[in-house]
Amino acid sequence: MNLLNYLNTNDRFAAANGAQLTEIRNGYAKAVMKIEQRHLNGGNVCQGGALFTLADLALAAVMNNHGKLTFGICSSISFLKSAKEGDILVAEAIEVCNHHRIPYAEVRVTNQHNDLICVLNGTSYRKDIPLP
Repeated sequence: MNLLNYLNTNDRFAAANGAQLTEIRNGYAKAVMKIEQRHLNGGNVCQGGALFTLADLALAAVMNNHGKLTFGICSSISFLKSAKEGDILVAEAIEVCNHHRIPYAEVRVTNQHNDLICVLNGTSYRKDIPLP
């Protein structure tokens, strides 16, 4: 099983919330999610936790693509524009620093109009444990 299938199957929280990986390659990962009513907050726009979940899935993919179990240790997200029901969001993660222990990546989430919705910066910790 490759990493894309592994994460789409085993990241149960992301899957239950409609986030799915569509591409993983060296230094890059992409995940998508359609905003549904279940993602909306009291202001009738996409809840920040749903946006974070999508971005975090792309971050996990780009960080774990080196074959060693890697977990996020610090993430910062900036919400720039609201996402609405029906929007198709794409999270693209770019590996900025492939440090052997503390890698760093940036994730940009855009909608179907290429509007920038949010940006996540993430630092992870890479263990000496191979991925399952």
